[in-house]
Amino acid sequence: MSLQSLTALPVYNEVAHVNPVLDEVVRYSREVLVVDDGSTDGTSDLLAGRNDIHLVAHPRNRGYGAALRTAFDFAITGGYDVLVTIDCDGQHEPQRIPQFVEAAREADIVSGSRYLERFPGDSRPPEDRRGINETITREVNQSLGLNLTDAFCGFKAYRISALERMDIRDTGYAMPLELWVQAARLGLKIIELPVPLIYLDESRSFGGSLDDAQRRLAVYREVLRDSLAAAEATVAAGSDREGAQ
Repeated sequence: MSLQSLTALPVYNEVAHVNPVLDEVVRYSREVLVVDDGSTDGTSDLLAGRNDIHLVAHPRNRGYGAALRTAFDFAITGGYDVLVTIDCDGQHEPQRIPQFVEAAREADIVSGSRYLERFPGDSRPPEDRRGINETITREVNQSLGLNLTDAFCGFKAYRISALERMDIRDTGYAMPLELWVQAARLGLKIIELPVPLIYLDESRSFGGSLDDAQRRLAVYREVLRDSLAAAEATVAAGSDREGAQ
């Protein structure tokens, strides 16, 4: 049985990449959603000129996590079976989309990993980004009993039945940490697929103070800590309700 899938791209100020990336994505996904998160650089005009995508535009920039939440809601209400998410900065290979969709037959979340396997021509990641990824991935695994190798890859496939059970609220780049906590609490099946490590020769901003590596690490740890506390509170509340019956 074929799976009805949607590929979604969160986009913010990607005027140099958006059309070339979308030209490739539509070759491998029949239905494509772009969430324009308040772009101000001409990206919005390029998107408005396309007739081969679904488009949801935030009137102002709300954050990476907020754009993905919009994509989750669109996929749930649209009656799809699988949602694939892929970044729009040229660092993911759209030809791998069908592989992610197929893998979602056997898992609730299929997550790309840039460190599970080496590919010819892999880039060398910026030291601060690689170091933070290693640190947070290790802390996620220790806290949740998972075996992830890449906690932050944006190339993922989700079964919609799994997304319907989650309540993602973080609006920023730390959203995946909340996702992992809830996935572990719900007992979702998670697998990783290897993807090439591609970093382009251009600067990337996380926004404001998050461009400082130590500040970014502190924010990630705070979100992970708060997500764990929220999950524990949910479990405790459930136990109290059962005890009262």
